Amino acid sequence: MPISSITDQNAAARLAGLLDSAMDAIITVNEAQRIVLYNRSAEKIFGWAQQQVIGQPLDMLLPPRFRVSHGLHMRRFGATGITSRRMGADMVIHGLRRGGQEFPMDASISQLDTPEGKLYTVILRDVSERVRAQEDLAAYAAQASAIREQEKSRVARELHDELAQSLTALKMDAIWLKDNLKRDADGAERKIGEMLSMLDSAVASTRRIAADLRPLVLDDLGLMPAIEWLVQNFTQRTGITCKLEADEDLELGEPHATAVFRIIQESMANVAKHARARRVLVAIVPVEGGLRLKVQDDGLGFDVSAGRKSHSMGLAGLRERAHLLKGSVVVHSRPGQGTTIDAFIPVRQQGLGA
Repeated sequence: MPISSITDQNAAARLAGLLDSAMDAIITVNEAQRIVLYNRSAEKIFGWAQQQVIGQPLDMLLPPRFRVSHGLHMRRFGATGITSRRMGADMVIHGLRRGGQEFPMDASISQLDTPEGKLYTVILRDVSERVRAQEDLAAYAAQASAIREQEKSRVARELHDELAQSLTALKMDAIWLKDNLKRDADGAERKIGEMLSMLDSAVASTRRIAADLRPLVLDDLGLMPAIEWLVQNFTQRTGITCKLEADEDLELGEPHATAVFRIIQESMANVAKHARARRVLVAIVPVEGGLRLKVQDDGLGFDVSAGRKSHSMGLAGLRERAHLLKGSVVVHSRPGQGTTIDAFIPVRQQGLGA
């Protein structure tokens, strides 16, 4: 065998090995759009073996609705004489797996003139996970926005229903006093008593609304006293037995302290609204890399996969708080078997308490 032939064979073998070791799918078609090269990554992505596709039209790897436009695109690209460019530009293009499943992909195309005619080579990558993550992030952002709007609506409603109405009533009483103070001393005294009672109620409402917006006890006393207060207040309001397991010396800086407090507060609020529980366990455990938070109840439970609307907004709020600190929230629940909120908040070791 001539040395040149041996050299050509060795070069071809090296090229084939290189193509098959590539992480991306590499497909080459001729001017008739028939497949002439198809590497192992393409086999994994599309599900077709090499011997099944060589010589077949490229259309078999494309969703039917894109085949005509793809053919036009290839012809236009061939006419430009441009060596290579990315396909799809600012949009994701789609491929078709052997089983009929469509999937998104990034792709670039190049062309080469050979003695046998023009060859087009496409290098592509399956980006299903990236697109899914982007879609999840968009859905998360929309849900987080809805939660913030819901919170604003709640505060606006409480300000209107409690403070604004109380202030309006106090104004009317003050006008009455102005007109009747001298001629009806006894009535004026009764009216002042009513006004003082209404002022006490307005002050209490203001403090409650302010505490909902920012827990002052967290600023004044620290994280663990604030959570102890939260647990005691929960039992007093609901009658549900609540046990706290945590290191009383645990200390955290901001924004971690507020996140931990809010996740526990909102988890317990969900218990009060939906669970019909008799007992609740709140646990805060330092673990490698951060804190593990658990709020477990023995209530009704629910089907997590069904996405019950009564829980969805509250759970989304928990996930938003954890996500902002690169943490996570997992919900474990079954009908009749209670619910466990399991959250992880990453905290640098020196951020944990003594």
